[in-house]
Amino acid sequence: MTVPSGRRERKKAATRQKIADTALRLFLERGYDTVGIRDVAAEADVAVTTVFSHFASKEALVFEQDQDFEQRLTRAVTSRAPHEPLIPALRREIQALVRHCTADSAAPIWRMIDESPALREYEESMRLRHAESLARAVAADPDLSRTTTVCRTIARFVIDAYSLAREAADPQAAVDEIFRMIEAAWEVTGPSRGA
Repeated sequence: MTVPSGRRERKKAATRQKIADTALRLFLERGYDTVGIRDVAAEADVAVTTVFSHFASKEALVFEQDQDFEQRLTRAVTSRAPHEPLIPALRREIQALVRHCTADSAAPIWRMIDESPALREYEESMRLRHAESLARAVAADPDLSRTTTVCRTIARFVIDAYSLAREAADPQAAVDEIFRMIEAAWEVTGPSRGA
């Protein structure tokens, strides 16, 4: 009997979440460097291969919402209403991401990331990948009509806005301040006459 696609996908998502939750709990309890993939697999009651079928690396366990964040950013571009300006749509998404990542419950996770060179390096590579995805989405929108360089630059600014705001004393005020600069940069570039 074939398992319905919806049920199968829900089961996979539940297993993935269980692994991520278990890993995060262990990392916070014992320290990131002292916990191995085998420890996570044993505690989550799954095989090591199951962990790796859901997560490419140990670092990816900490950033389990990586793909969701990346998709949310690109959807802010591709799913905005017709003729809705780009920068306010991106600001709203970054504000939501900053709210999520500055919640009190996230503080121990960010301390762990800040203390681990491997996690900081992974976060940096993740941010660059998110910026490239966002740049491609902006460049693909014919209504925006900017050069590739402009698209990549604005995307980097947006991704950096998230990181800078997360570290600010008043994250939401920081998002507003940074996005005023991003808006000005976007306006100055104007529509391109060719890439």
